[in-house]
Amino acid sequence: MAACNICEKPLTLELDDDDDSNLEPQLVPDDLEVICGCHYHWQCLFDQATELAISLKCPSCDADLATNTAGPSATNPFLQSAPGAAILSRYTNEGGVQENYDILPEITEEAYLKANPEARLARAFHVMCSEGDVGGIVELLSDAEQAEEDEPTMNPAQVIRYQDPLGDSKSGLHLAVEKGQEEVAWLLLWIASTLPSDAFPRPAVQAAEAMGIQRPSSLASEDIRALADNQGRTAEAIAAQMGGLWSAMLESGALHPGT
Repeated sequence: MAACNICEKPLTLELDDDDDSNLEPQLVPDDLEVICGCHYHWQCLFDQATELAISLKCPSCDADLATNTAGPSATNPFLQSAPGAAILSRYTNEGGVQENYDILPEITEEAYLKANPEARLARAFHVMCSEGDVGGIVELLSDAEQAEEDEPTMNPAQVIRYQDPLGDSKSGLHLAVEKGQEEVAWLLLWIASTLPSDAFPRPAVQAAEAMGIQRPSSLASEDIRALADNQGRTAEAIAAQMGGLWSAMLESGALHPGT
């Protein structure tokens, strides 16, 4: 079996075993092969994410790994690969073999988070907005409020208004609208917009009160509805494109900035 080109150890991973018995450790494959033929453990290669995202070259043999790319941007090297760029790999793990697996998005994300560790919480927030995890959002914002000052994180207001540079600068409200998460949309409007309280449907207000979420005493900061993505679209514009369940909110003006 080939060895990892970085650590030179066999391309296997030892599974954690909660059992204290003296059984032999269970090994599973962990073989990430890139197009030049070099092999890596997943973590070994991703430890090189910052350099790889900029150079797009194999850290072992210096071969070009990206397909259909003109190279990184000098102004924003992690974010500006040419449209359609990919780093194709063959990844073998305990789940089987994944052919032509594009690792460039994950390499780019890891490089970005290494350079911006405070964004990890905000990106987790965006996942919750997409999935409709209202309870998770409330808990995450509470954790952000209580974070130690020396921790690399954002405060709740920054998390709520975070616009993902790896995701077309969309906000959590953009994602909630795109994914049809109406409950999340009302929650974000409750805590991050100037929409009058009497404009909220009673069930949304009751849900917020049941979770102990009070409206901020000051709503002078930027209204989340005014945030625009890289295409200049607000959440209202996306809702207008989608229609359907957003029709009532659009008709009421709830998504319109400044309402």
